Amino acid sequence: MSPTESELDFVDEVATSFEREGMPLITGRVIGWLLISDPPEQSAADLASVLGVSRSSISTATRMLTPGGLVERVRRRGDRVELFRIAPDGWSRMLAARYARATEFRAVLERGLGTLAGTPAARRDRLANVHELYLFLESELPALWERWERHRAGGAQQQHRAGAQQHRAGESR
Repeated sequence: MSPTESELDFVDEVATSFEREGMPLITGRVIGWLLISDPPEQSAADLASVLGVSRSSISTATRMLTPGGLVERVRRRGDRVELFRIAPDGWSRMLAARYARATEFRAVLERGLGTLAGTPAARRDRLANVHELYLFLESELPALWERWERHRAGGAQQQHRAGAQQHRAGESR
């Protein structure tokens, strides 16, 4: 399937968003295409063709995206071709990994504050401000995450109920 100009514009917009966070542009383009591709699973050759880049660029991008859980590798039974797709819970897993890194960084900041103990306050202020932010995030994110999980579970239950109602309505006809 060849993407439309509008789809490629979307892919580039996603890529630019991720590039602002320090990710290579091609990696963001892979994310963008996998978000809208049909079928959702794409081979490295498919990605390279659609995005107009080399397979080695795709390989580099997918190696960056798979450890965090956003993108996963899959194979169809009986097929040797490796496919890539956005994992069903990929965004949640990626954000959970970021949250864990935030906790680790807060500990690094605390060690930095200990290192600067006894130095003038002006020298510690920048570090203290960042430390305060990470303490706040560490205390607030668990509750936010719990609310998200409840919301997600509730949404899944609502979808299941709606599907069951539709199924029953179809049987009664």
